[in-house]
Amino acid sequence: MEKIKIHTMRCKGCYYCVESCPKHALAVSAHKNDKGYNYVEVKDELCVACGTCFEVCPDFVYEVLE
Repeated sequence: MEKIKIHTMRCKGCYYCVESCPKHALAVSAHKNDKGYNYVEVKDELCVACGTCFEVCPDFVYEVLE
């Protein structure tokens, strides 16, 4: 079940979220968005919906669903 929603088109590749995730549930994708940035993917099995990604992201990429 999806715990966070990622708006990949908003991602500019700063990866603050990847560095900050306490559960290592985020990873840099091999795919690029329309802006040319490798966006972030979530590993749903590791995500606990703590909201750290939401708090550190300067581009409002995340929505916490749980």
